[in-house]
Amino acid sequence: MKSEDVIQKFRESGALLEGHFILTSGLHSSVYLQCALVLQHPEAAAEFGGAIAKQFQSETIQTVAAPAIGGIVIGHEVARALGVRFIWTERENGQMTLRRGFSVSSGERVLVVEDVITTGGSTRETIDALQTLGAEVVGAASIIDRSSGSADVGVKRIALATLDVAAVEPGVCEACAKGDVAVKPGSRKS
Repeated sequence: MKSEDVIQKFRESGALLEGHFILTSGLHSSVYLQCALVLQHPEAAAEFGGAIAKQFQSETIQTVAAPAIGGIVIGHEVARALGVRFIWTERENGQMTLRRGFSVSSGERVLVVEDVITTGGSTRETIDALQTLGAEVVGAASIIDRSSGSADVGVKRIALATLDVAAVEPGVCEACAKGDVAVKPGSRKS
């Protein structure tokens, strides 16, 4: 799957928004990716999941894990394409952890999947939680990489598409300086 095909699917579904946005990381950006709008279409989710799985087919993956909530749909699709189980992490008292009876075994080979990576924070937190429990995290993946490849999550990482879109601290945001109001269209409100 080509990067431009991924971006086109986001555009067609209205999932690529332009304006003045507050990202989950707290940074401000002129572009927001509302992944739920593209992933609500099972055929798109399956296509993205299959494309990510294909890039890890030479690895022995036992489990796919994702940070809730953004990574759940795509993580499930990657696991389905690989024929392995799927689990997710959630924040509890501000810390990413496995809940709902999920567990990993010592040495279990896990792939961490996210919808969009900007700073890599949620992916790193998920990796840390799994490694603390003894899992071997063999890689990470996302549909979109907003970091232009700069987000370091400590393991091999791929993305189906990479965007070069500025994400800046509110104090240096040009739109804020002009008085434009920033909005947070995602699931987590600040």
